[in-house]
Amino acid sequence: MPVTKSAGGPQGAVDLKLDLRYPPKSAKRLHSKDSSFWDGHPSESPGLEKTTGITAFQTLVHLVKGNMGTGILGLPLAVKNAGILMGPLSLLAMGFIACHCMRILVKCARRFCHRLNKPFMDYGDTVLHGLEASPSAWLRSHAHWGRHIVSFFLIVTQLGFCCVYVVFLADNLKQVVEAVNGTTNNCHYNETVILTPTMDSRLYMLAFLPFLVLLVLIRNLRVLTVFSMLANISMLVSLIIITQYIAQEIPDPSRLPLVASWKTYPLFFGTAIFSFESIGVVLPLENKMKDARRFPAILSLGMSIITALYIGIGALGYLRFGNDIKASITLNLPNCWLYQSVKLLYIVGILCTYALQFYVPAEIIIPFATSQVSKRWALPLDLSIRLAMVCLTCTLAILVPRLDLVLSLVGSVSSSALALIIPPLLEITTYYSEGMSPLTIAKDALISILGFAGFVAGTYQALDELILSGGPLTFSNSTVFIQ
Repeated sequence: MPVTKSAGGPQGAVDLKLDLRYPPKSAKRLHSKDSSFWDGHPSESPGLEKTTGITAFQTLVHLVKGNMGTGILGLPLAVKNAGILMGPLSLLAMGFIACHCMRILVKCARRFCHRLNKPFMDYGDTVLHGLEASPSAWLRSHAHWGRHIVSFFLIVTQLGFCCVYVVFLADNLKQVVEAVNGTTNNCHYNETVILTPTMDSRLYMLAFLPFLVLLVLIRNLRVLTVFSMLANISMLVSLIIITQYIAQEIPDPSRLPLVASWKTYPLFFGTAIFSFESIGVVLPLENKMKDARRFPAILSLGMSIITALYIGIGALGYLRFGNDIKASITLNLPNCWLYQSVKLLYIVGILCTYALQFYVPAEIIIPFATSQVSKRWALPLDLSIRLAMVCLTCTLAILVPRLDLVLSLVGSVSSSALALIIPPLLEITTYYSEGMSPLTIAKDALISILGFAGFVAGTYQALDELILSGGPLTFSNSTVFIQ
């Protein structure tokens, strides 16, 4: 995700990719600095028509592709935590609610664009103006905190993505290396693979650190688009191969519970909302469209496709592997070179995407930090902050090595706030003074309460699991598999 100018996820036109994820506050500065990089014009304001921009189909492609990351690979385990019936039904409900919240955000942003005659409104700006329109004097006087809160959750979300990527990279590379002596060209024979023990997973994480440091030192957006395209191609090929494999030889589903224990459901919520975290994509996409009036229909269609993909991958993956499903479905693939290559392709894709996801918190934190020092120290401070941030993500990944719990924790803490809690409250603050039906207020309040309940329960359950799995660190994500 993720970024008015840079985020993870594939794209059709390479330079557009960097527009898709959570826009930092410097978006407008970047727009004016490098207008040739942006091939479209900002959102329509009164009396202004776009002459260039992306088509409805391109918007749909960006919306769908912008959601494809590591989250989808963790959905089979998420379905296990909810049950083979409850999991898909919950994904369907969450997809509907997430789409509705995105439409709320777009509606509020459009309202303020027209009211204030502004060409573009990012997430933070929309929340700021929403609080300024509130009937509460206290909220109006503290409206600037709305933007700060959104920026905080964007930073947490994006750095959380980066932590997930480090764990994912280590788990998958460790499994490929340990099984290399038993890897064959034949994917059809069933046999137990004896893994050759190698170094600790934490050392694999440290081994990736120099490469990650080099990637985040790239500050040129045009260079990052090359990595974006490479990530898009490798991840798309991997998902196609994974899907064709898990759709084969589905065992009898009657052995799987329809509804899992309520104790594990919060982990499902965290992982699922992590996967649906694409609300930061919608405003940049709507801004780039030639005809923004068609965006609500495109958004509904795109989210329907995304939800169907998530339900399909999650349910089929759990049906295929049952209780043996791992934190990432790539870790369940057979030990032949075709499926080992899937892990290698996804490693390349995630490694490239790391720099794109990292760009978002960097563009929020670094401009503020460098503005506090003289021009002489701006570049050294910039590079130092990048180095410190990438080391922080690697350190957190080492301390919390379980991929499933990292996914759930990041999703529960920040994704639920950005996708479920803030948008309904934004609608209330924006339109309350103009009169809202009690039914709409009740609906918005219910969505925010459900999001907050998921935030609390998911965070608590993930932290509890982390504490219980504390002691000697185990890396069960990448230890054993059967061909």
